[in-house]
Amino acid sequence: MYVDTHAHSYAEEFDGDRIEMVQRALDAGVGKLYLPNIDSSSVDGMMDLEKRFPNICFPMMGLHPCYVKENYEQELKVVRKWLDERPFSAIGEIGIDLYWDKTFFEQQVDAFRTQIRWAKELKRPIVIHARDSMDEILEVVEPENDENLTGIFHCFSGDEHHAQRVLDMGGFMMGIGGVVTFKNSGKTLRKVLENVGMEHLVLETDAPYLSPVPYRGKRNESSYIPLIAEKLADVKGISLEEVKKITTNNAEKLFAPFV
Repeated sequence: MYVDTHAHSYAEEFDGDRIEMVQRALDAGVGKLYLPNIDSSSVDGMMDLEKRFPNICFPMMGLHPCYVKENYEQELKVVRKWLDERPFSAIGEIGIDLYWDKTFFEQQVDAFRTQIRWAKELKRPIVIHARDSMDEILEVVEPENDENLTGIFHCFSGDEHHAQRVLDMGGFMMGIGGVVTFKNSGKTLRKVLENVGMEHLVLETDAPYLSPVPYRGKRNESSYIPLIAEKLADVKGISLEEVKKITTNNAEKLFAPFV
């Protein structure tokens, strides 16, 4: 099977056909969907999806950097409360986003570092959101790195230098999604991937965002994972079956102890 390591399947974009969307993923061979949390408002929908599809949909818990505002400390209390109540597959998605708004940069860093330390305490992987912020992300993660820190750089968008720094930390995967299929913006990523071993890669959609070609600009969903896998197989010069096997094994190795 394939694994979608990052899908917002609880998002309102799927309110009209959520059950059918998950079934399409299963029909396409995508057997597991990992659900990154956003903030306190997204928890109920995420938990409901887990109840509807046990052993298929696996929730994470975290505060997304774009939702770090004046009340971020209260939001973090909600995250911690949930982490203390039950196990989650990962702490995510967390990180730093400097694309939309830099107003709360210092608060984003504080929230990110706090959640990294919770992940190490609980021995859970982290799922990192980095947009226009790879240098800032690495400045936080590298000093925190130890044998208890693992995770995924979701929608990896760094250059070759960033990729090497990620690999040097030892415990991290790179999430590869629809961008790898894009004609122009995917060029840099494909060049980076030429020098990254398959043992460091996992597949993701970021549904409902970042649909792969030929669905670019439309709603994304987990059933499109094979399209991403096909492009990755082409970039790496290996078979589609190898991509499926290796990326699934990578995801299982990262998440399996926690689900």
